[in-house]
Amino acid sequence: MTPELIFHYYPRLSEHQKQQFCQLKELYMSWNVQINVISRKDMDSLYLHHILHSLAIAKVITFLPGEKVLDVGTGGGFPGIPLAILFPQTHFHLVDSIGKKIKVVGEVATAIGLKNVEVSHARAEHIADRFDFVVSRAVTKLKDFYPWVHRKFNKESKNALPNGVLYLKGGDLGEELRESGLRDIIQVPIRDYFSEDFFETKYVIYFPAQ
Repeated sequence: MTPELIFHYYPRLSEHQKQQFCQLKELYMSWNVQINVISRKDMDSLYLHHILHSLAIAKVITFLPGEKVLDVGTGGGFPGIPLAILFPQTHFHLVDSIGKKIKVVGEVATAIGLKNVEVSHARAEHIADRFDFVVSRAVTKLKDFYPWVHRKFNKESKNALPNGVLYLKGGDLGEELRESGLRDIIQVPIRDYFSEDFFETKYVIYFPAQ
């Protein structure tokens, strides 16, 4: 898979953004030799499984200039790095409890010239700032995830969607969503936007801060 996959679904990228997306493969391949942040057998599918998957969130929301987004358990920088490329005027704070991974994220962000990314080796609960949105990619069940971030939201919403969580998750989520006790959940099938088989059972889960 090549960056052309990203350009197909996001045709209005600037040349600078295209260049940033193109740089990611080589950077992750180089770092992955030293620190395994992406499964080695998955590296050939970086643009499909990690970058485009991350950008599914951008089909549900357009982050505004000046908004602040927290990426919890970012791992190798997903979904935060691709979203930061797409929304250069939105501030992204990427956190992970594994220091080796967050080191790679910081180096990648610096290498491609992202000025809107902050990284922290920390647990989400220990981040003192407040945010408009929290994003994450299937780090745990929603009933366990939301207590980590429920006090992290700005009270005033500026976006078309009220401040809240955008969570990438796959599979049959009915029971997990019910047991979460969360209100006003919207489950958006990614297959509505991307035609690849990989997305057949994957969703963007949105719910407002509560």
